[in-house]
Amino acid sequence: MRLTNKQEALLRKSAAVMIALPAALAVQSAYAQTAAADGVAAAPAEMEKVIVTARRRAELIQDVPGSVTAFSGADLEKNATPDLTAIADVTPNTTLKTSRGTNTTLTAFIRGIGQQDPVAGYEQGVGIYLDDVYLARPQGALTDIYDLERIEVLRGPQGTLYGRNTIGGAVKYVTRKLSNKPTFGAKFTLGNYHEKDVVLKASTPVNEWIRIGGTIGTFQRDGYGKNVVNGRDNYNKDVVAGRVSIEATPTPELFIRVSADRTVDDSEARQGYRLTAGPAPGNEQPLAGDYDTRADLYAVNGHGQNVKNSGQTLLVDYAITPELSFKSITAHRQSKSFAPIDFDSLNTPLFEAPSIYSDKQDSQEFQLTYTGSKWQAVGGVFYMKANAFNEFDVLYNAAGGLSLLTRDDINSKTWAAFADVSYNLTDTFNIDIGGRYTDDQRTAAIYKRTYLGLAGSPNLGNPAAVGLPANTDLGPNDLHRTDTKFTPKLGFGWKFAPEHNLYGTYSQGFKGGMFDPRMDLGGNPNTAVSLEKRKGVNPEEVSTIEFGVKSNMNGGTLQTNAAVFYTDYKNVQIPGSIPTTNAQGQVTGFAGSLTNAGKAKIKGLELEAIARLTSQFSVTGTYGYIDAKYKEWMVANATGTGLVNVAGSAEFQNTPKHTASLTGSYDWPLAVMGRTGTMSVTGTASYKSKIYMTEISRPTGLAATDATIPGNLMLAQNGYSLIDMGLVWTSADRKIQVGLHGRNLTDKRYKVAGYNFSGFFNSVTTFYGDPRRILATVDVKF
Repeated sequence: MRLTNKQEALLRKSAAVMIALPAALAVQSAYAQTAAADGVAAAPAEMEKVIVTARRRAELIQDVPGSVTAFSGADLEKNATPDLTAIADVTPNTTLKTSRGTNTTLTAFIRGIGQQDPVAGYEQGVGIYLDDVYLARPQGALTDIYDLERIEVLRGPQGTLYGRNTIGGAVKYVTRKLSNKPTFGAKFTLGNYHEKDVVLKASTPVNEWIRIGGTIGTFQRDGYGKNVVNGRDNYNKDVVAGRVSIEATPTPELFIRVSADRTVDDSEARQGYRLTAGPAPGNEQPLAGDYDTRADLYAVNGHGQNVKNSGQTLLVDYAITPELSFKSITAHRQSKSFAPIDFDSLNTPLFEAPSIYSDKQDSQEFQLTYTGSKWQAVGGVFYMKANAFNEFDVLYNAAGGLSLLTRDDINSKTWAAFADVSYNLTDTFNIDIGGRYTDDQRTAAIYKRTYLGLAGSPNLGNPAAVGLPANTDLGPNDLHRTDTKFTPKLGFGWKFAPEHNLYGTYSQGFKGGMFDPRMDLGGNPNTAVSLEKRKGVNPEEVSTIEFGVKSNMNGGTLQTNAAVFYTDYKNVQIPGSIPTTNAQGQVTGFAGSLTNAGKAKIKGLELEAIARLTSQFSVTGTYGYIDAKYKEWMVANATGTGLVNVAGSAEFQNTPKHTASLTGSYDWPLAVMGRTGTMSVTGTASYKSKIYMTEISRPTGLAATDATIPGNLMLAQNGYSLIDMGLVWTSADRKIQVGLHGRNLTDKRYKVAGYNFSGFFNSVTTFYGDPRRILATVDVKF
């Protein structure tokens, strides 16, 4: 890939910043140490070493040639971090949030790449992993934080070691291993909105080499708002989650773990806030409360909102020799969701979607890892078989009432072989070469049919429904594709000074090709347009160049990480929904509009620094800058006789140009009731610049597309800041921890998602991030 002069200039300037930043912070830290020598403050202690498995082998985070941020489970619990979304506030160029209309479905974007729509058939752009098990679907991927060793966020394409659908990056949940001694712990949380959380943990050795343990948690909270019509809670929480595991070490070289986890979410359906007035005759105006709603849909085929997510894993880790080890990861996961989604958010069935999601997957991975003085390598094979199924009606109150059924049954089979090898040419310079070959097979059965009336289709509980001829009826023989791809990686690491490690990488990745799960063929699967839709869309492909400097200075009291990157992004998959009309021009339904947007360029900068200024006071700062632009997005012109490039009218969704955070933490010794301990006060301020929830934001000259712009701009969120604080006392033996925490202390209202269906009764609804929350926590261990 050849860089332009402008891109080369950006890299040169950013490299200068990367070299200058550690030096500037070193002066600051040196000043703090000088002050300590003068008796102003105690000399800072070296920071704890952070071990990660970003390259599928354990190593210091400062030695990883790539952008990785890690959060220890102890710190996450100490700071009362509620779930995965909160860590995005302090991670550069990362967006993690609750998907629209859900409580436990995750929307993830890293460096401008991700996927917002969780419908079956759409693939993620950020891989989510639980103990190295890939979670193929976003449903249930957002869980409360408990029983974790750490969370790792890997930014940039991970196509070599993690494979398809990790072109933006990967997020890894890593759970704790069981103790060799009997343990019992309990954590209690009380908060405003009547929050009551309880987490119980216990483990015990059965004999010298077998241990058994488990964790169960309940997470309860009233709603942030109400349904003003029926009084139901909105944005409430009613979740039960648990995990059990058995670990065995028959010999010092062999570790075996069998684990199972389950999460059940029985919260009320999360309904959106309508930003527009309702249609005549009601003309309902937007409500005063941002978390309030008038929605009238709360059940799907007799089921209220409900999500069940579970999995089982068998891990075998065997050290063949001190240098060579073998690992096997066998996993099964499944989930089922009933999701009553009210697009119009009114007490009238105008435009609603009772939906059912059902997913399952089986995967197997074998790894060999070698760690020598000159060579370090990991290689293996991976196989996954997965099914994603959804069935939903769109209830459309027009033309006497219509129920628009869509049923998708998507099967995937993926296998891959991979290897990543590092070689130390000298004591200070190493090279890294890797590659992965992937074979990705997909078949689909897609069915769309319109039924008369608003009672729903037979599939969702109305056996008397009268249906029109099917618009789409395609099976695996009609919809099948195989995509193969080799994704290489080249890199180097150069320790040009004892404190500084310079690295550079070139890596590729791809996101699987797919079929539009909402495709509407108008009843004829063999027209030229229908045949083109049946091909599906091509895989997304990225090629990224990244340079970074990782520094560890002043005796380990100052760490800085800086990186610049440039990404060439091709075949960007853009999903959407558009109205369909009859011969009279009346809207009679909806259809998918999945396209490949062609080309985009993404470049950016990331800075992270942590300084222990004294033995009691530390400061952490992050900054991310990203410039993401579409270069080619060809769509049909107004007459359908040609193509027009609308790239100049588009913004990247869920991608703020600037992200920043600053955290300060101060500790001091404090005895409570005769028990020695440490009091800690922590404050974090974070910032995100303007965020677009959908792509088209400027006129294209196409009337149908431009009609969506006012709604798209309503959903956009201007730049905003959040402030969190915590006061925590920890006993010296770490068996008691008591905290008082405040999140979003300024009670900022900020949009995190939304639906723009302005073509359907002018329905534009949004969902807001959490309001101000005050929490008291008590954590005890025995």
